[in-house]
Formats: sequence, C-alpha cells, structure tokens
Amino acid sequence: MLHDFQLAEKRVRLWQRTGESYEHVLMKALGYAMFVGKYPNLEIETRVGVRYKPDLVSRGHNGNFLFWGEAGANSMRKTSWLLKHTRTKKLVLFKIGQNAKLFVEQLREEIPTKYRPKDRFFLINFVDEIVNLTAAKQIAKVSRDWFTEFEV
Repeated sequence: MLHDFQLAEKRVRLWQRTGESYEHVLMKALGYAMFVGKYPNLEIETRVGVRYKPDLVSRGHNGNFLFWGEAGANSMRKTSWLLKHTRTKKLVLFKIGQNAKLFVEQLREEIPTKYRPKDRFFLINFVDEIVNLTAAKQIAKVSRDWFTEFEV
C-alpha cells in the first residue's frame, strides 16, 4: 500500500510492504519530518553499502554517515553493530509507546560507553496516540508533545 505524506513542506510517498506495519511507515515519516531540516539530503530506505539498510540516512560529502535512523524493532546486536562499525555521527532509534526508561537502561548496560559518546545516540519514543494525531498525513512539524527524547 502506498502512503502519501506531506512532510515539512515536501510530498513524500512511502510504500508499506507486505508484513510491514503502518506504524513502521509512520515512524519513518515522522523521523524524516523531524530531521530533514538539519539534514537536507536525508533519505528514506536507501542502501548504503554496509551490512544493514537504514530506515533514514544522511551522508556527508565524503560518504560518512551524519545521521542514521532506525524505526521500530531493532535488535541490541544490530544497534551495537551500527554504533561500532558505521561511525555515524548521530544514531536515532524511533519507537511508539515503548517503556523507554527501561529500554534506555538496557541499551546503556549492553552497549559499551565508548560507542555511545555524548550527543551521538538517542531514542525518540512517540506517544501511543501518534497514529490518530497524524491521521491526515499532513505533518509540517513534529509537535514536541508527540514524543519524548532520551539520550542513551
């Protein structure tokens, strides 16, 4: 199913593949709306030549990863690998209605501090009602009361 969003004054069409939840598609859209202003070349689901394909990615002129976003289910192993091997300047995990404090504690326990220096690794946890709040698919800006942000 094709979803047509208006995100940060841009029309963005996202395909929901078989087995993929609408919430996963929505998190990619919301992440795009949140970060495209800071990362104008932000792309959605683009292969980048490493083990994993990011949900959101922005690269610098030399190909280095400036931003990497992962929406929904994401294993601890994958998260650790991304932090260790991609050298991305900013990694953001997007969730909906997650027990965020417990999850952040788990991430801090399982991922060594050297891979998560200050201002590098974040969790954005959208409110449970996010699907209803964005039902019109017209998202000029992600409202601050739609999510909680945690630095890991």
